[in-house]
Amino acid sequence: MPVIFVGHGSPMHAINNNNFTQTWKELGQQIGKPKAILAISAHWYTNNTAVQLTPFPEQIFDMYGFPQELYDKRYHVVGDAQLSSKVLQSLADDGVQVDNSWGIDHGVWSVLVHMYPEADVPVVQLSIDRNLTPAQMFALGEKLQHLRRSGYLIFTSGNIVHNLRMMVRDGSNAELPWAKDFDNWMRDKVIERDLATILDYANYPYADLAAPTPEHMDPLFYALGASTSEDKVTVFNDERDLGSLSMTGFLWYS
Repeated sequence: MPVIFVGHGSPMHAINNNNFTQTWKELGQQIGKPKAILAISAHWYTNNTAVQLTPFPEQIFDMYGFPQELYDKRYHVVGDAQLSSKVLQSLADDGVQVDNSWGIDHGVWSVLVHMYPEADVPVVQLSIDRNLTPAQMFALGEKLQHLRRSGYLIFTSGNIVHNLRMMVRDGSNAELPWAKDFDNWMRDKVIERDLATILDYANYPYADLAAPTPEHMDPLFYALGASTSEDKVTVFNDERDLGSLSMTGFLWYS
């Protein structure tokens, strides 16, 4: 199974039909149905590494001020105890713990509702440990590589550029030069698999604008760790939405 990093952008994509969501739909068809999905989202940020172990994870509406239609959208999946157990074994040395206080948040379901609209693929969510460095997140991702060979899709969701304060809200969707520059730079480094530069991204110009807080960048490091140098990589949705939300995504496959 592949590894995927998705730029999820606005929660409204869950109920919209546009070029981004059409691409997600096509990706689901291209990948096919995995045994289950291990999901890593920018929106579950904890002080340790936590994994869900529950038969019925809750759909989380972790966004505010949107139309009621979005909150009426239902995407109910089941968990997968076998996958949860494999994650617990793989990350035992990293102090992973079971935590069912969260659920499937919009960073995950707003995309999966297009990739797997029948909600017929089990999902287990793994948290991001805010105390880890990018290199440590990468190393943790490496320990999850073997899940791919067992038929599990590793699905990560964030945004390379995520600056809510700088969003273009006048309807023009105008490009912001700094956002385009950083997005294109990171895209090229991922294609080159220049890991040293990627893991040191904070020293690149515009990094403070692209990632004023790190949580939307962090899923990329887990994805890079779960991918390998032998994988091919495809770029999709290589655009910015609302100026300062990168929709750029990557699919690693062998």
